[in-house]
Amino acid sequence: IPGYGDSPPAEMVVTAQGRMTFLDHILQELGMQRPVLVSPSMSGRFALPFLLAQGDRLAGFVPIAPVGTKDYTAEQYQRVQTPTLILYGDRDTSLAPQALQNLQYLPEHRVAMLPGAGHACYLDKPEDFHRALLGFLRQLK
Repeated sequence: IPGYGDSPPAEMVVTAQGRMTFLDHILQELGMQRPVLVSPSMSGRFALPFLLAQGDRLAGFVPIAPVGTKDYTAEQYQRVQTPTLILYGDRDTSLAPQALQNLQYLPEHRVAMLPGAGHACYLDKPEDFHRALLGFLRQLK
């Protein structure tokens, strides 16, 4: 993610609009049409603005305790028709409950909680994570 970790800062990603545009450019450059967007943690700052503005371009959305869910209203979430799998580890007691509380307003959502997994549930319980993800992907149109 530009501007995080060891990556250089990027002016473009300072605003939600800029982050949405950045993600849009990536999807266009990769030639992706109707991808499933998997969004763990800090990537929520990119994925959520994109989902709310252009969710119809996605076949599905998989938020994994993303940051930034409190920046949007229940009404904004309720307008999104993108099939969503809200995925989290039950040992993530900070970000996961907040994300679940906000993302539950997405009308086309289901929830998968991974027992014994923390914030990076895909690292803690990779088999359970992949089972939940593949089950969701199989049910998409």
